[in-house]
Amino acid sequence: MFLNLDSFLRKWFEKIPSTVGWLGLCFALSGTSASLTISAAALVGQRIADDPAWATLPLFLNLLGTMSSGIPASLLMQRIGRRNGFRLGTLVGMLGGLMNIYAIQSESFILFCLGSYLIGCLLGFGQLYRFAAIEVTPKEHKARAVSLVLFGGILSGVLGPGIALLTKDWVEGAPFMGSYQSLIGLYILIFLLLQLVDLPKPAASEQQPRTRPFWEITRQTSWKVSILSAALGYAAMSLVMTATPLSMQAHHHSFSTSAFVIQWHIIAMFLPSFFTGNIIQCFGSKNIMLVGIGLNLLCILINTQGQFFVFYWSALILLGVGWNFMFIAGTTLLTETYRPEEKALVQGVNDVLVFGSAASGSLLAGVLQNHIGWESLNTVLAPPLLLLAGWLLWLKRKKRILVQQPLQ
Repeated sequence: MFLNLDSFLRKWFEKIPSTVGWLGLCFALSGTSASLTISAAALVGQRIADDPAWATLPLFLNLLGTMSSGIPASLLMQRIGRRNGFRLGTLVGMLGGLMNIYAIQSESFILFCLGSYLIGCLLGFGQLYRFAAIEVTPKEHKARAVSLVLFGGILSGVLGPGIALLTKDWVEGAPFMGSYQSLIGLYILIFLLLQLVDLPKPAASEQQPRTRPFWEITRQTSWKVSILSAALGYAAMSLVMTATPLSMQAHHHSFSTSAFVIQWHIIAMFLPSFFTGNIIQCFGSKNIMLVGIGLNLLCILINTQGQFFVFYWSALILLGVGWNFMFIAGTTLLTETYRPEEKALVQGVNDVLVFGSAASGSLLAGVLQNHIGWESLNTVLAPPLLLLAGWLLWLKRKKRILVQQPLQ
């Protein structure tokens, strides 16, 4: 058994440069900011805001920072290189962390909002670690590279809430100040780890002016499919995940029970990354997108059957795996749609659209849960998922007909 596992691991890591592992660790440490922010920001906002109704504004601004920094970060890295770009993003996050420390001490809600936005900008830079991994990996193994980087999400999902819990009361009278102080230490560690990462400088071909207008790139079917898969997968995941604790609370489940469900959801989001790259390599991106859509639809079906613990738990696991398949398959397919000189703009636009969808899902969760209820909220997701599945099946049938025609 152990020999078989060793053989599997050797084969899985075959031709994957060690640089990808370092990038995955940097992604995990930068992603810790996100899970810590989810755990702490609203509670800090509730304490220091003049009106507690604005308590979740720092969370929204954090997501806005991630979304708005995608294109600038990508274009900047095209000029100064990946390593320098990641360093700059880390410094921006460090500035945001320092602002939040001072904001908690001085009880300045405005400054805390600004600091949360800057930490979100760091996450916008951090999302580009997956593209950096693709660029240092042989073409046939790029899906594995994306998977390995995203596998670091498990570490960030554990570290963020853990740090928030352990350091919440480090500074007497200033809850969570210690949490943001510990983030500064993580950012310093990222900066040091980037010294170990051997990333190529921008190639001359990347510096050339674009020869195709952007609208021509967007006309490609693969571009549209990749964007829709990642964006719809993220929107569905964000909407249902954010609404789940609200629904569980409304049906008298304890906080510890809903936390357990979310924990398993996060594990389900990132654990499949260990093999998602392999199955994409074997079966193709579009087939794995279809599997991801199927898992999301199964999640919706379970969620409409009742509000028992086992339904929430099993549905959120399916939702996490479905997101993983749709997001990684979409990212892998996207890399086939651009030329070297176009990659910065295309990657940046992709992240703005994808994380804009995630932000929209989070914002709509509370509104839909309160106005139309849990079952209707889930049902709303079915039509767009079915439309995307139908389009993918039609594309597969069209391709099969075109392949068969010369034989007739």
